[in-house]
Amino acid sequence: MSNATDTADTADAVMTSETSLRLERNFDASPEEVFDAWTNPEVLKRWWAVHPDGSTPVAEVDLRVGGRYRLSMENPEGERHTVGGEYREVEPPSRLVYTWQWELDSGEPGHISSVTVEFRKRGEQTDVVLEHTGLPDVESRDRHAQGWSACMEIFRSRGFAGHAA
Repeated sequence: MSNATDTADTADAVMTSETSLRLERNFDASPEEVFDAWTNPEVLKRWWAVHPDGSTPVAEVDLRVGGRYRLSMENPEGERHTVGGEYREVEPPSRLVYTWQWELDSGEPGHISSVTVEFRKRGEQTDVVLEHTGLPDVESRDRHAQGWSACMEIFRSRGFAGHAA
């Protein structure tokens, strides 16, 4: 696998509506490598976090239409956030569509939104285009934009071979 490098504009997410955002990043890896890093539980455990010193204690993936996923990120203070959902489209290595639902501290399920991720080949690199739609409000959209931006930077540094897990 290749090491990811920043070869594209890393501007913040574009707010496409009050409840939607779009984020684009470029990685120095093939679509197959990037798709695998996005869907392989062992690789997800290396990078699924929004804090640079965070960890991923839970990464469960049933990668098929109708299959479910569950991911937990934990910050250095031990605060854990868990999200899960169902895969609606699985087209390796080019596209994923899945629902997104946080597990609330109360034990109740959170709001359901939708994430679409496209992995577009550009020469020897891959453009990742992420759209998160159907968020409950502007505040949630802004928090998710910050979270996805941070997560993408950690993905860049820890999601590929060469990173010591």
